Amino acid sequence: MNKPKIERNLEKLYKLYNKKKYVHPDPLEFLYSYKNIKDREIAGLIASSLAYGNVKQILKSVSKALEPLSPCPSAFLKNASYNLLEKTYKNFKHRFADETNLVALLFGIKKVIKEFGSLNQCFCEGMEKTESFFNNKDFPIIKGISFLAENLSAQKNKPGHLIPLPEKGSACKRMNLFLRWMIRKDAVDPGGWQGILPSDLIIPLDTHMHNISLKLGFTKRKTPDIKTAFEITAAFKVINSKDPVKYDFALTRFGIRDEMSVNDLNFGV
Repeated sequence: MNKPKIERNLEKLYKLYNKKKYVHPDPLEFLYSYKNIKDREIAGLIASSLAYGNVKQILKSVSKALEPLSPCPSAFLKNASYNLLEKTYKNFKHRFADETNLVALLFGIKKVIKEFGSLNQCFCEGMEKTESFFNNKDFPIIKGISFLAENLSAQKNKPGHLIPLPEKGSACKRMNLFLRWMIRKDAVDPGGWQGILPSDLIIPLDTHMHNISLKLGFTKRKTPDIKTAFEITAAFKVINSKDPVKYDFALTRFGIRDEMSVNDLNFGV
């Protein structure tokens, strides 16, 4: 790895593209409407959970999911029964997810907040636990991901694929994306969560980031699973140990925005 050269190029991309004007089309844009962290974490988890498939459909589905909850998702869920949620989201559909998945997610969020006070607190309690089915000493945040996922799914009806489990091998791209939004704070990531450091984060691994990482030589693994996410994050930590996912937003503009292609990236490696 030509660390100095890669770092210079990544910093150049960060300065050029890590700006709000490059956010659209990205479900991250919905979080800017919620100044209260109690509302933002709910909106963020919903938006990230639906962040798969065609980006235009993602934005449409996230908007449809958040509209009934606004302007205060925390207050809405606090007073919402399962039956009310079923009526509110009747006929909801986003690719493989239907109203059953979404309602289960929303009710899971409600239960977690009632028990722990917030999604943030639930996650932190998970990170403090010393045992985990899927553990990695270099990435203790995985314990928080597993614990939050288990608690969101601890009910008869489950959110299913909307909340994947790392112990099943998933790279948990959408959960790691959510964590980036909530833990980092800069020109695009709004932050707001306490108790977790940016250095703990794992790269949100999707097709775009996998292809970019192969191009950078950060991995040779062909399967974009959790082990590949660990490997790529470790490579980014060599570049920036305190903030390994710093460049995720800027890099993933190439492939998300119509005018920016992954083929345009040239790191000279």
